Amino acid sequence: MKTSDVRWNAAPNGLKLAEGDVHVFCAPLDVPPERFEELLQPLSYDEWQRAGRFHRGRDRERFLAGRGALREILGMFLNVNPASFVFSYGEFGKPQIAAPVAAHSLQFDLAHSDSMVVYAIAQHELGVDLERIRAMDETEQIASRFFTPRENSSLLALPEQQRLEAFFNCWTRKEAYLKAIGSGLNDGLDQIEVSLAPGQAAELRGVANASGQWSLHPLVPASEFVGALAIQQQNSRVNCWSWNGRSPPARE
Repeated sequence: MKTSDVRWNAAPNGLKLAEGDVHVFCAPLDVPPERFEELLQPLSYDEWQRAGRFHRGRDRERFLAGRGALREILGMFLNVNPASFVFSYGEFGKPQIAAPVAAHSLQFDLAHSDSMVVYAIAQHELGVDLERIRAMDETEQIASRFFTPRENSSLLALPEQQRLEAFFNCWTRKEAYLKAIGSGLNDGLDQIEVSLAPGQAAELRGVANASGQWSLHPLVPASEFVGALAIQQQNSRVNCWSWNGRSPPARE
């Protein structure tokens, strides 16, 4: 079964992170007032400062909601107070857990687009990306600059009604891989080749100067959204969940 076929059921209580597991969560960023207040409770002064850099109120609120949900999910896995986490950031902004020390074996990444956020949690390196499929005038110009010649040929060979989804498939798969290895977009989107056709398996077909074994998984958390997960471990078990902070009891 492809990841895109998996239903994103509500995350049960008591999820554990076993070796080889990857848990992916999707969550809404536009939430009712009472839920928003709940998400604000564990946030740090640094996160409030970061939120203040957004000019639009909706963007600030979505950032705060996303960080609150991240703290809830990490707190669930580590059984610690969500407010106890301290984050540090890599050269290109990827967050890491600086404290508590017990959390250092846990790896995570997040991505948001419009009104949705996705989180990926594992014990090995990973990257995740998400985009809302939307009409753009400059897709062909972007593709000609950042896609490989074979990707461009594949894109243009598709029926016109499939090209927009294919474009975002390609973009998110490339970016998920770059985030996984800790690189920025300027480090070679055109040096990474992936599959892109809708319905086609997600594949990492070629990477210049690649190190280690990587695999790609498509993510479709909701209609009009596509995403990708890049993971270092080939035989990982990918589990997809929805998150609203009120998980039902785990099934026997």
